Amino acid sequence: WLMMYQLWDLQPNFIADWVDSRPMAQMLGWAPDIVQKALIEQTPRGPMVPQQVLLSANSLFIILGVVGVAWLTRKMRTLESMLIGMVLAVAGVLVSGWTQSAWILVVGILFFSLGEMTTGPKKSEYLALIAPPGKKGLYLGYVNIPVGVGVYFGSTIAGYVYGQYGEKAVLALRYIAEHTPLGQAKAWNGEVATLEATLGLQRSGAMARLQELTGQDAVAVTQLLWETYHPQYIWIPFALVGALAAVGLWIFGRMAKRWADMNA
Repeated sequence: WLMMYQLWDLQPNFIADWVDSRPMAQMLGWAPDIVQKALIEQTPRGPMVPQQVLLSANSLFIILGVVGVAWLTRKMRTLESMLIGMVLAVAGVLVSGWTQSAWILVVGILFFSLGEMTTGPKKSEYLALIAPPGKKGLYLGYVNIPVGVGVYFGSTIAGYVYGQYGEKAVLALRYIAEHTPLGQAKAWNGEVATLEATLGLQRSGAMARLQELTGQDAVAVTQLLWETYHPQYIWIPFALVGALAAVGLWIFGRMAKRWADMNA
């Protein structure tokens, strides 16, 4: 579960590469200039809402909702609350990762935020409840073990998967190699690590070069890559990590009912 939360850190790259926030930026056109400067930036695809602004919706939802969620879950069993939170987080990953719309992305972030608010506090509460007398501090320290494991493996997996199958610049190089006469003449061996050397082209210039070769603008080329390589699929294995964790927690919750010291 914590690994899936670490994988959520891919969102800034995904937003910058694929999410179209032009309609949202247009809606903000009525705002004062100082607000527009803070919330709108000019990109090759036109005026967009920066990814850091969109991601701040996560913090905003938590600030506004954590007290209400805590009240709603106050009488729930901790394991039940955690399970609901994990399901919400998985839904948030899929919703936000399966779209190019900034509005739908924010809906996905809302689901993920609800998952955080429902699961995060309860995990510490659970360990405190099952800890033997005088051992609460030790048990709460155990929380950091899965955090460390999740951060290590989550970061490693996320970086590799996105770098291979989700990064727009890499996919632009791949499209040049696979679908243009320039690339096909280079006989690329299929390994992403060799793309730059084979094509003689840096990742930083891949999108501009692809626009030249196709005669399309940045918006059209982004859509072309989305429809050709379907980078949204990279979120499926990440969601599966959360789904497997949720199933594991459900099984544990059923078993815990047999044990008085674990049924919290």
